[in-house]
Amino acid sequence: MKNISITNRKIEHVEICLYENVEFGSTLFDDVTLIHQSLPGFSLADVNTTTNFLGKKMSAPIIITGMTGGLPELGKINETIAEVIEELGLGMGVGSQRIAIEKKETKETFSIVRKKAPNSPIIANLGAPQFVKGYSLEQVEEAIQMIEADAIAIHFNSAQEVFQPEGEPNYSIEILYKLIDISKSLKVPIIIKESGSGLSMEITKMFYENGIKYFDTSGTGGTSWVSVEMYRGLRRNNWKAESAKLFLDWGIPTAASIVEVRSIAQDGTIIGSGGVRNGLEVAKAIALGADIGGFALPALKAAVKGKESLMNFLKKVIFELKVAMFLSGNKTIGELKKTPIVIGKELRNWLDSRGINLSYYDSVRKRRV
Repeated sequence: MKNISITNRKIEHVEICLYENVEFGSTLFDDVTLIHQSLPGFSLADVNTTTNFLGKKMSAPIIITGMTGGLPELGKINETIAEVIEELGLGMGVGSQRIAIEKKETKETFSIVRKKAPNSPIIANLGAPQFVKGYSLEQVEEAIQMIEADAIAIHFNSAQEVFQPEGEPNYSIEILYKLIDISKSLKVPIIIKESGSGLSMEITKMFYENGIKYFDTSGTGGTSWVSVEMYRGLRRNNWKAESAKLFLDWGIPTAASIVEVRSIAQDGTIIGSGGVRNGLEVAKAIALGADIGGFALPALKAAVKGKESLMNFLKKVIFELKVAMFLSGNKTIGELKKTPIVIGKELRNWLDSRGINLSYYDSVRKRRV
């Protein structure tokens, strides 16, 4: 059943994300305030959003995080995203490439990305549970070579797997050991990526202390993959769908996850994703501790309408980022990383409960290059 349904599952995931209410929880970005500066000392035109990521220069610290691929319709979405990010100088990831490793005829729906975006940072993608089932360096290298990737994200989606009708919620410690071993043989970095439930200090520490320094928070406040699987379960009258309602907002808010990861991975590279919806939130994510802002659902909704729609969305995001930087007196991304911020009550309470001293953390985030 699992092998037969993998292609249909990918289509169904996209369909549900586009047409159902799948956003739950809070990012806590409302608890992050950039300080307004009445006299920035420069003009809006002077704001420079360029940054470096995975050894490549980007026009702005924005990526479209991995979503899809595997069928012609989904390959078209990847193609549209790739064309736009190449023109704008941004980056992107692809969805899980497991289907292309197991069904070689689907490779083109992923490899089209590098053809359309020869100069952009591109991130490959495989799921963590597959490493319990036998995936090794061979499959990782195949996924990377398939799209000539600059990094590979290993996505952790335990909450989704629990409620997926055909899920594989096997997250043994073997995954950690395998990824550490594989990382030593790769020419590109591994990115530890959540899938809507956020990365914690504890999980970050496990990987960071073993040499892995790239993380994608994917916290709560955006797409809840528990909700996606709930809808799939309801369609099938699956018994787990009712229980899924209890866990729709399960996880770590994106703003809190950024702080948790940065507090451990002090010289790491962090993609702040999960419910990021505009350029102001990109600015907040970077000021808080991220290096890059990541989008998924809003980019998907724009991409299915065509290249112009996605182009307009991302141009608006970049404009909003520039405005946020201008009004907070930050001419460069490096300055934004050190800008003064105010942390609101709910996020402050989260950090206090987790033993993260705000004064110490402020010094950590300001040490970033």
